[in-house]
Amino acid sequence: MGNLKSKLTCENLSAGFGKKKVLEDISLGFKENAVTAIIGPSGCGKSTLIRCLNRMHEVTTGAWVTGRVLLDNENIYDSNEDPVIVRRKIGMVFQKPNPFPTMSVFDNVAAGLRLNGIRDHKVVSERVEENLRKAFLLEEVGDRINESGASLSGGQQQRLCIARALAVEPEVILMDEPCSALDPVATAKIEELIIKLKENYTVIVVTHNMQQAARISDLTGFLYLGRLIEYGPTQQIFSNPHNELTERYISGKFG
Repeated sequence: MGNLKSKLTCENLSAGFGKKKVLEDISLGFKENAVTAIIGPSGCGKSTLIRCLNRMHEVTTGAWVTGRVLLDNENIYDSNEDPVIVRRKIGMVFQKPNPFPTMSVFDNVAAGLRLNGIRDHKVVSERVEENLRKAFLLEEVGDRINESGASLSGGQQQRLCIARALAVEPEVILMDEPCSALDPVATAKIEELIIKLKENYTVIVVTHNMQQAARISDLTGFLYLGRLIEYGPTQQIFSNPHNELTERYISGKFG
């Protein structure tokens, strides 16, 4: 993994809400075409960290961020950066599948394309089909493409949300506990999809499931009480962590 360049980099990133600091001085490079897992106990700042990576954190009242987040060496927090464009380049998939319930499967995936001004029906149809295929969903939905996205199973809904995120052609995909609401069969499909996605994207996954982190990721960062305790190749983090806190967390002694 050493020869991969960083696509997205945090430099001295701190964040919080009002007087409460949630993240403390995080510096971390996310490698291009790799899956990075962020692990750590509940409340350690994992979700806040990835919400800072595409400027979702700032939409919460009282939220603040200091430091820099660089996408291809450009600071996404510069005053001339449009957060809408940042979020298009750095897509987000949430913990609970959230398809637009009043929209069909087709329109869920097409929504972002239309927002971005793509009106040509042929182009939209091709892109919808392409991204449903990328999300391993096209064959499963088949003739149900015009039915409500909410009519799909939980795992299919989550893959629909991934297809929706992919449709606007992001460069980075953030996933916040994408399997926590899913059964083991649906989880296995999402994990297979995550591994496939790194061929074309930089993927960052927050997970409380350490076995999942070990299965899907190339690199792992361990957060504890808002600080980055250790970061490195997943195999090394799980088999020979350098920090005693990491070792204690991975072996189940706390958290």
